Amino acid sequence: MDPDDAGVAAWAALLRTHAAVLRELERDMERAQGMPMTWYDVLLELNSAPERRLRMQELGERAVVSRSRVSRIVDELARAGLVVREQDPADRRGSWAVLTPAGRERLRAAAPGYLDGIAKHFADHLTAEERDTIAAALQRVLAAHAR
Repeated sequence: MDPDDAGVAAWAALLRTHAAVLRELERDMERAQGMPMTWYDVLLELNSAPERRLRMQELGERAVVSRSRVSRIVDELARAGLVVREQDPADRRGSWAVLTPAGRERLRAAAPGYLDGIAKHFADHLTAEERDTIAAALQRVLAAHAR
C-alpha cells in the first residue's frame, strides 16, 4: 500500500469512527441525561476553565462545536440556568460564559454516563496498547496544529 493510501485510510477510519461513536454517545446522553452532547461539551470546557468562566471567543476555540453554534448553545444553557452570560467590563463588545452551580451539578450528574459511553462505544474495543498508541499519535497531530 502506498504511504499516501495508508494516510487516507487512517483519516477515513478516524472520521467514520468519530461519527459512529459520537452518534451512540449522543443517543445515550439524550436518553439517560436529557442532555445534548453539545451542552456537555460546553459545560465541560467551562468547568475546566479558571474560575469556571471563558470569554465567548475562547469558548468557541476550545469547544468541539463550531464557533457559530457556541453562542446559540450558551443561550440554551442560560435559559436552562446552567450558564450565565456576563458582559466584559474591559471590552464592551465581548462577553463571558460562566458556569453556574446548577450547571456544575448537571455536569457532575452526567459525567458517569458519558464516561461509561466512551468505554462502551470506543475504549472497550481496543487494547491498552492500542489506546496508548492512538492517544499519542493524535496528540502529536494536534500539537502540530496548535496555535
